Amino acid sequence: MMDWLRRDMLEPEIVLGQSTIPIVLRRHPTARRLTLRLAPDGSEVRITMPKWARSAEAIAFAHARREWLAGQHQKIPQRIEPQPGQAIAYRGQDLRIEWQQDLPRKPVIKGTEVQLGGPLHSLEQRLKRWLEGQALELFERDVAHYCQRAELDQVPVALSRAQKRWGSCSDRLRIRLNWRLIQAPDMVRRSVVAHEVTHLVHFDHSPAFHAMLADLFEHDIDAADRWLKENGRGLYTHFG
Repeated sequence: MMDWLRRDMLEPEIVLGQSTIPIVLRRHPTARRLTLRLAPDGSEVRITMPKWARSAEAIAFAHARREWLAGQHQKIPQRIEPQPGQAIAYRGQDLRIEWQQDLPRKPVIKGTEVQLGGPLHSLEQRLKRWLEGQALELFERDVAHYCQRAELDQVPVALSRAQKRWGSCSDRLRIRLNWRLIQAPDMVRRSVVAHEVTHLVHFDHSPAFHAMLADLFEHDIDAADRWLKENGRGLYTHFG
């Protein structure tokens, strides 16, 4: 083992501020160098490494970049458990949670409120299930719209709970979309759907892909991408 690797740099965890974060190593057959990133929710430091790299060196690589990681960790919004009187994001707007035990358990939007009843201890779970249902309904409508514009057969839609990706269509037979996009403005959600529908034709990010996406998406794709880059982490504030 190399002399420059200190013992405290060999532990598969790292202290960022007041938190001790695990370091997760993943070997990739095509990786040529170490790549480092923080999970969107700040739960772990992820290192992708070549097959030939040593685990000790990868862990030391993370510790050597502790200052940068700590800065990224500070930017992550702290998780907030939804409570009556608080607000949750829905299609780019804030809805105030109005809870009364004798109201129906299923959430209902009334003006700028989302109203629901039932046990208080399960409020978060019921709000999350409701948002996921809303997301799936809108995603199916969006996919149908963009498949029609692209003159493609509609493909099935599934929800994703990924911590990194907003959408995927790895097999070109089904599109998976992150349910948290229901919290984003409609234009942003639809930009991700249009992106994945375009991948049904161009499974890369070639000039042909970008040309088709620009033709398919009705709004400003750059503006939608900027919104996600600047605000995407905030979509993880509520709900586990």
